Amino acid sequence: MDTSKLFDLKNKTAIVTGGAAGIGKASCEILAAYGAKVVVSDYNLEAAKATAKEINDNGGTAIAIDCDVTKDEALVNLVEKTVKEFGSIEILVNNVGGGGAGKESPYDIKLEQFIKVFEMNVFSMWRLCQLVAPHMKKAGYGSIVNMSSMASINKSPAISAYASSKAAINHMTRNLAFDYGPDNIRINAIGPGATKTHALSTVLTPELEKAMLKHTPIKRLGEAEDIAGAVLYFAAPISSWTSGQVIFVNGGGEQTLDM
Repeated sequence: MDTSKLFDLKNKTAIVTGGAAGIGKASCEILAAYGAKVVVSDYNLEAAKATAKEINDNGGTAIAIDCDVTKDEALVNLVEKTVKEFGSIEILVNNVGGGGAGKESPYDIKLEQFIKVFEMNVFSMWRLCQLVAPHMKKAGYGSIVNMSSMASINKSPAISAYASSKAAINHMTRNLAFDYGPDNIRINAIGPGATKTHALSTVLTPELEKAMLKHTPIKRLGEAEDIAGAVLYFAAPISSWTSGQVIFVNGGGEQTLDM
């Protein structure tokens, strides 16, 4: 076995949506560290440029492209600019996501809000998969990683839009694996547990963290790098016979906001 190539991403181009911060940034950094040319895509262009600069300063290769994933023209532009700059696309990390976790009571949420969550979390992922697939087929290598959530399988109050959108991502991933597999394109999903990002920091208290860890065998919350490790596995040749899978990176347990 030639282990030197199992994680080798040289001569491969990766797009990471929501790549300027948190899990997206950690994913950009780890993919670049293993040789990929990285497109840091984010609606916050200045933050994306800062992340790209850090990667370049550390010896990697990265560019920043602004993208609002809810706008189709922005998705088309993202793919076209990537191909123009780097010539190919082999890896896509559909990391952007949003929703009002704990703020989606069916008594209060409007239909427009529910639709917006699906536009961001599901429709944008499906569309980007469609846009990059021809380029991956041409390259002879394709790995798509969709960011799901523990919410896709947990049951909690006031989170129906976000949770159902993430459940849709799981099943969409499994089904698209059949569509793209014959073209040597793999597609998998990652369901992070409670991970220390800015979004979690806005609601996390010491009491809530303690309650979460009661149901977590590995007694700590996740770090962005923990999720990025799973991204690397799915992106790299080591997972060349893995597709249609959803892996939960959660310390072996469940962490919900209502514990």
